[in-house]
Amino acid sequence: MAGTPVREALDSAVIALGAAGVDTPRLDAEVLLAHALGIDRLELLVDGRLTVQGQAVRAFQNAVRRRSVGREPVAYITGVKGFRHLDLRVDPRVLIPRPETETLVEAALGLAQSARVVDVGTGSGAVALALKDERPDLAVTATDASEDALAVARANAARLGLDVRFVHGDLLEGVGELDAVVSNPPYVEVGADLAPEIARHEPAQALYAGLDGLEVVRRLVAQAGERGAAFLAVEVGAGQALAVEELARAAGFDRTERRADLAGIERVVTAWR
Repeated sequence: MAGTPVREALDSAVIALGAAGVDTPRLDAEVLLAHALGIDRLELLVDGRLTVQGQAVRAFQNAVRRRSVGREPVAYITGVKGFRHLDLRVDPRVLIPRPETETLVEAALGLAQSARVVDVGTGSGAVALALKDERPDLAVTATDASEDALAVARANAARLGLDVRFVHGDLLEGVGELDAVVSNPPYVEVGADLAPEIARHEPAQALYAGLDGLEVVRRLVAQAGERGAAFLAVEVGAGQALAVEELARAAGFDRTERRADLAGIERVVTAWR
């Protein structure tokens, strides 16, 4: 059985995804087809002899259907998302790690040798595991209020062989002595108009934080101040950075800085004392 040429399968999927309103139909089709074939995307693009046949046909058709009809995120369909130098397993129990959150990791890479850093609201473990991977000397603790999320993060840590301590609790609850706090907390305003991929599929408790989106950040910054953290880095939404800087100063941090992501949005507020 000859099978369907890759180019033909991709073109059909691109048409279906584009008609459904998917922003990146070609990229999504390539990632989904590579996953169905069990190869990486580069091999898919360079090997002109590849065809789609057998179980891969059904797997690809199902994946395209989930992406187009249900608007399910690609990362949930494949179960994998790249972040920094790591491939993380993800599912609907956790937010999908995003490129802008790499700005948060970059902000913390300059921490002092052997600093005790806490990643609050770790989700898949992306920030905590990236920090431990790139700065093995750091003593990294990751917290989350969701046991389901922590199960995903622990599994990622075990698979990657990274020694991170996990704590189930609200914000800094249950955490011992610390030097630094980093967090990608919920910061979306209740009622915000989100893309269907996010609104329908990603965990609401990891997204929404009150009418102004700062409900969780206020509590976190205050706790970091009370616990005497020397360094704080928090990911924020567009237009929130100035307000979070003011919260950090009110919590006793002497110096603050705003870091933009690759889109030019002030994405991370850092603070020192």
